Amino acid sequence: MSQPSIFTRILSGDIPGEILRETERVFAIRDIDPQAPLHALVIPKTEQYRDVTELAAGDPELLAELVAMAKSLAEEHANGEYRLIFNNGASAAQSVFHVHAHVLGNIEEKKLVGF
Repeated sequence: MSQPSIFTRILSGDIPGEILRETERVFAIRDIDPQAPLHALVIPKTEQYRDVTELAAGDPELLAELVAMAKSLAEEHANGEYRLIFNNGASAAQSVFHVHAHVLGNIEEKKLVGF
């Protein structure tokens, strides 16, 4: 049996993390190494999907909930404007294989995070 992901451990309170918002199936936390004034991670509560491709194929409604939460966070913290990033695979900088989206807002002009 595999170990719970770091995100599951944060959600359960086993390790510290700032939960910004939570619904029945999705939650958001602050990134521990923020790349912009708003840098949150939006995460499904299930560990069933390793990456966004699996999530889109397996549960498009859950993916839509994830995107809706990203939009809501941006409305609250970044005037509704945001960048949504999914890293898909180790060579694309995915380090936790529990699907999650990076929500970035209030990015400095001419500074594209990740490029």
